[in-house]
Amino acid sequence: MAKTNKTKYALLGVLSLMSGSGYDIKKFCDSSISYFWNENYGHIYPVLKTMEQDEVITKQVEQTEGRPAKNVYSITEKGRKELKIWLMLPVERAPGRSELLLKIFLARDIPVENIIKKLQQIKEESEKELIKYSEVENELKSNKHKIDKKNLLLWITTLSYGRYGAEANIKWCEETLKILEETKDL
Repeated sequence: MAKTNKTKYALLGVLSLMSGSGYDIKKFCDSSISYFWNENYGHIYPVLKTMEQDEVITKQVEQTEGRPAKNVYSITEKGRKELKIWLMLPVERAPGRSELLLKIFLARDIPVENIIKKLQQIKEESEKELIKYSEVENELKSNKHKIDKKNLLLWITTLSYGRYGAEANIKWCEETLKILEETKDL
């Protein structure tokens, strides 16, 4: 069975929350869902073009004085229906890919110190992520953006997933660092 292009549904989801340009969509993704879903400009714009052709979004050209024209996209009723159908489908499992684990698995001829350095970096990054998750959660809970209760709960739930992942990374790094420190001479 062919894989579904999930970018289309990510963009429909964003446009169900707000209308915006490709830049606005990317900015929203970076400030909200980037800890579990990443989109880049090179992928967003071709998908937006296809979505417009499929009539799941519309494009309005807005002209502002002193600036180039801006394409602002909005979801259509057809797009809302398609998004809702996709949201109701089971989740397709995607195989995980970890460059770190691949490098560790293949690192037989690499000094242990090199692996330790990589793990320390991942641990530090995960600790920074935990701080960021806490900041975002506090921002959401302050509800200064007037998010409805259901969305607030759903967004905090996705944030919680990221927090647990970062905590697990830290714990795994600590355990693995301890093992590697004990086996440095192997």
